[in-house]
Amino acid sequence: MKLKLQNQVIDLEIMNTFFKRLRGNMGKKNICNCLCFPKCNSIHTFFMKSAIDIIMTDKNNIILYIYNNFTPNKVILPKRNVYYTYELPSNSNNYQVGDKLKFIP
Repeated sequence: MKLKLQNQVIDLEIMNTFFKRLRGNMGKKNICNCLCFPKCNSIHTFFMKSAIDIIMTDKNNIILYIYNNFTPNKVILPKRNVYYTYELPSNSNNYQVGDKLKFIP
């Protein structure tokens, strides 16, 4: 699956196993894809090498929270009604709170 951002389309990977969720984007210098964490309402950026954009949505992928250029070694505490958390490359987000994410199969 792919996620549509501005005029580009980026690969979307579902983090559906313990080890995928544990690893995430830790240690990566060049982040060029989107990671989706189902059933995730909080996140941290410990051990990350670069900033990322974070989008948190409900079960219908309606955006509830956006964190642009979220730097390493920070924490987002649990948020209400959040079901999916997406990690994207920094400065790639063009959505606003209330928008629905656009996917391409």
